[in-house]
Amino acid sequence: MNYIATILLGFSLLAVHANHDAPDPLPEIPWSFDGWRGTFKRDQLQRGFQIYKEVCSSCHGIKLLRFRELEEIGFTEAQVKALAASYDVDDGPNLEGDMFVRKGLPSDVLPGPYKNDNQAKSANNGAVPPDLSLIVKARKGGANYVRALLTGYMDPPSGITLRETEHYNRYFPGHKIAMAQPLVADDQVTYADGTNAKISQMAQDVTAFLAFVAEPEMEHRKRAGFETLLYLAFMTLLFYLTKRKIWKDVK
Repeated sequence: MNYIATILLGFSLLAVHANHDAPDPLPEIPWSFDGWRGTFKRDQLQRGFQIYKEVCSSCHGIKLLRFRELEEIGFTEAQVKALAASYDVDDGPNLEGDMFVRKGLPSDVLPGPYKNDNQAKSANNGAVPPDLSLIVKARKGGANYVRALLTGYMDPPSGITLRETEHYNRYFPGHKIAMAQPLVADDQVTYADGTNAKISQMAQDVTAFLAFVAEPEMEHRKRAGFETLLYLAFMTLLFYLTKRKIWKDVK
């Protein structure tokens, strides 16, 4: 009986520990791009890009996004060219075999904050900040998880000890996250369109932008799917009527 009691106690302790480390349930919000008719809001995507550029890009890259794809979120060709030219891009080798630095072009990918992983580790206590190109698709919960994570920082409950490089986040598995809180105050940025930049608003906008980065063809895919269903429905009706006409005299 003592053995059984010990085993049950062990399981109960494991359950308590697991529950203690479990992330809080994710708050779900309606996204404009949800559902088969969902689309991105261009003004929100532009605000989200501003948050990424001014806040997130100091640590995280988006290696799968090219400058010219920003035209899809409402920027003009001239704006994209000017934005690309504001970056210095490593290129080469030239005819002499040397690498060189040039101004960015719309066909370039957005340069990341670090030249290599070792440089990233050196600047982040040995950790490499994840690339954000597919972060919305790579995390369970998708956009809801990313938004919740950005707003989930809080002081640790009593009894929880954090190391100097750790931060408490209610939605992160295990709650202890190395990334410092990126959105720390309302009006951290000044939106170009005058939108009130609350933390919740900034988190939602940058999450929508990252959803676009993860699937920039989403609207085209949904439109093609809808048109395909219409075509199949029309052809089904046509074939049915044709069959009725051909076989109408057969008893």
